[in-house]
Amino acid sequence: MNSAVRQRCAFLVSLAVLGTATLAACDGTPPWAPDRTSEAADTWDDPAARPSLRPFYGQQLHWKKCGSLQCTTLHVPMDYRHPRNGKRFALPVVRHRAERQAQRIGSLVYNPGGPGASGVDDLKSGNIESFGARVRARFDVVTFDPRGVGGSRPAVNCDPVPVKAAAFTRPTGVIRAVGATAGPDADGGDGELFPRTKAQRRAALDDARSETAGCTARSGTILRHVGTPDAARDVDVLRAALGERKLNFLGWSYGTSLGTTYGELFPRRVRTMVLDGAVDPANNWYRRAIGQGAAFQKSVEDYAQQCAKVVGADCPGNTPDEIRTLVDDLYATAADEPLPVADRDERLGVTELYSAITDAMYAPETQWQDLSAGLWDAADGDGTKLADLAQGEEGPAAASAGSGRAALRPGPRTGARAKDNSDAAMMAVNCLDIPHPRDPKAYWDALGPAYEKAGVYGTSSIVDELGCRNWPAGNTKPHPVRPVASGLPPTLVVGTTGDPATPYGEARSLARQLPGGMLLTYEGLGHTAYGRSNSCVTRSVDAYLVDRTRIAPGTTC
Repeated sequence: MNSAVRQRCAFLVSLAVLGTATLAACDGTPPWAPDRTSEAADTWDDPAARPSLRPFYGQQLHWKKCGSLQCTTLHVPMDYRHPRNGKRFALPVVRHRAERQAQRIGSLVYNPGGPGASGVDDLKSGNIESFGARVRARFDVVTFDPRGVGGSRPAVNCDPVPVKAAAFTRPTGVIRAVGATAGPDADGGDGELFPRTKAQRRAALDDARSETAGCTARSGTILRHVGTPDAARDVDVLRAALGERKLNFLGWSYGTSLGTTYGELFPRRVRTMVLDGAVDPANNWYRRAIGQGAAFQKSVEDYAQQCAKVVGADCPGNTPDEIRTLVDDLYATAADEPLPVADRDERLGVTELYSAITDAMYAPETQWQDLSAGLWDAADGDGTKLADLAQGEEGPAAASAGSGRAALRPGPRTGARAKDNSDAAMMAVNCLDIPHPRDPKAYWDALGPAYEKAGVYGTSSIVDELGCRNWPAGNTKPHPVRPVASGLPPTLVVGTTGDPATPYGEARSLARQLPGGMLLTYEGLGHTAYGRSNSCVTRSVDAYLVDRTRIAPGTTC
């Protein structure tokens, strides 16, 4: 194609598709896409082969300086089945350039988790320090806001809308948590964590219905397009736009789902892939809820057992039994009479207490100090510090070193920050990815087994799933890694034995499912390992990403 025709095609395509990115020649096949000459040859398994997607795969990213980083925008079709319908997502992208450009291997794309976490905010907030020195030297570290998340345009919005519903009174009572003897038929109980009565269950359904109504009213046109398979296709468009023939990818937590899905769709386009804090794709909604509830219960027990080792003399008890008793008593107190919070109208109820405790399990090395201080104050009748923790307001201990994958690491601010819609996006992705029963009875029947398995940490996990009951149906179902992924190179799965959010058993399962899957075990507490554990994990992950060094079976750090 001569230069004049090439310029004209690029101009026409840019007008047709978007305004801020220049797209490749309209009838030229990108070097990374298979040679296909007809739309009839389209394959859903290989979107890059479709002529209708070539403009997206061929777009050239225009980078602009944003602080010490570089920022740009990636454009992707809203519907990969109908990419020419004019509807698209504009996704913010940010990168940290390799510190040794002469020895640069390529780009390393990462996802910080969620679903719903903003990759852009994560990297802008200093998360480059989570990557080992060898990785920072040899890779451009790149991340983005997935479709519907953060600075994505459009983004998921689940702000509430007025809903006409019969008034109800939320009953209160006393609940027992870790080590308690009260069972599912015991008198009392807080309906938000363990709804037993008809009134409590009606309240739970009303809350879930109201939440879903806000999402469908404000974002109904995009809810079917924010699932993980489409996000994985976006990653492949990003790979191509970065000029990479093969992808280097690191996913934390939900990022492991994104990486696993990418591996199923594009197994031969992967150079290296690290999946840290693995999610087992074979788990249905019930197994996932029960597994996570049990993992959180175990983490709270770990807090009681190991508080003295991690926190020292500031633990809210001299023995594990004293700490367990304090936690149990606070749950009972908060359910019966919520604790006052300084300078605010709200009070610390049982759900806020639950959030403060479970959120602190993500990074014990930085969050247990603040949790302990909050529990001490709560024992004296002041719920302020725990309310701050429940709302994500960290104290000095967490602020000094970050708080793991659940929150952003501190660092220099670079540019405007998008509205945080992480909760809404998390629900949107989870509900679309995993089918949920419509009949409320399925959830009520699950409460008893969940309590037996994990106490209120199990029942609360079941109640959280109610928001997906009336969600638009997606096309995915839980499944083991598909055989098509047989073209994947050896993939590194990292599992933390005391992980509260992604149980270690899921890392073992995923490593077995992946062809050539390698499991690196970190014996420790908290959520995920790379960037927050020890030098053994850093050396192993860095050696794999840089040199493609394999991990021996049974490797433990």
